Amino acid sequence: MRIAFLSSFYPFRGGIAQFNALLYKALEEQGHSVNAFTFTCQYPSFLFPGKTQYVTREDKAIRIESEPVLNSINPFSYETTAKKILQWKPDVVIFRYWMSFFAPAFGHVANRLRRKGIKIISIVDNALPHEPRFFDKPFARLFFNQVDGFIAMSDIVEKDLLSLKPDANYIFKPHPLYNHFGEKLPVIESREKLSIDPVKKTLLFFGLIRDYKGLDILLDAMDLLDDSYQLIIAGEPYGSFEKYQKQIDNSPAKERIKTLSRYIDDSEVPLLFSAADLLVLPYKSATQSGVIPVAYHFEIPTVATDVGGLRQTLEVPETGVIRTPDANAIVSGIEEVFQKGTDKYIANIRQEKKTLSWENFAKALTDFAQAL
Repeated sequence: MRIAFLSSFYPFRGGIAQFNALLYKALEEQGHSVNAFTFTCQYPSFLFPGKTQYVTREDKAIRIESEPVLNSINPFSYETTAKKILQWKPDVVIFRYWMSFFAPAFGHVANRLRRKGIKIISIVDNALPHEPRFFDKPFARLFFNQVDGFIAMSDIVEKDLLSLKPDANYIFKPHPLYNHFGEKLPVIESREKLSIDPVKKTLLFFGLIRDYKGLDILLDAMDLLDDSYQLIIAGEPYGSFEKYQKQIDNSPAKERIKTLSRYIDDSEVPLLFSAADLLVLPYKSATQSGVIPVAYHFEIPTVATDVGGLRQTLEVPETGVIRTPDANAIVSGIEEVFQKGTDKYIANIRQEKKTLSWENFAKALTDFAQAL
């Protein structure tokens, strides 16, 4: 099968690009001819809240050769993109949809391709965003009406998708594991390299720092946990970190909080997850989490809040515990994991890892495409 993939690829950085690269490789390994098309401009710099959209010299990223064609804010590039893809003569085109900002561009390109008989599949991260705006629903419908088949990776995405397009043809396939980080490192050695206590129970907050991620809730929880706990915060703030820093400065646990408030390169991920006993996701809202598959890779259980698809992800396979998004509930979840011991959760994670492979995800996608 000839598969074109229009989304974020190297030199763009972040979880979306890494996911796409791993799926690209899995599709190639199954014998398909795959061609990656990406952005000339993904976001205008004034709209991007982080420091940079691009891989830096220090970043460890999966390099996929891709053709930069689509400028998200230049309508003239939409037609050029469609022509470039059509010249390659794919059987199916994959779009990765994670925010309504891209809907006008994706919708135009998809419409042109469908008129030539090419099947369109969209992998949907967020049918509706965590921080909604008035145009999200009409923009999403604009693109979704040009899609032949969808892949939903969580039950909340499935629900949101059907609310926008009740007749959507879709399959449900959970997020595969990120497995490109290498082996787990010795725990004590990892903690010493991070200059934290080698024996305290170690919690990890990992990923982009945005208001809906609930870092403030976790910091409140740290105020309530005893001296045997310490916390690592690792992620790039989208916006100011100042309010969290004030919270840390005023916390009785401030000496037990290690902060790395910057972009975390893939090369640093093994050190952080190897140092942790437990991942904590105190989200105020969510659809799914790309961080949980990383925790699975390193066999770290998770405490998360009952938002989006996190309950289904963790409670069904019993790889973590779910609580409401408030400090006392988070504390009870953390204490429960350590009281029961992490061995039970780790055994369940090892079972779950067998089913969440890129090979299985790629096979499900191509079987779906052939059935459309």
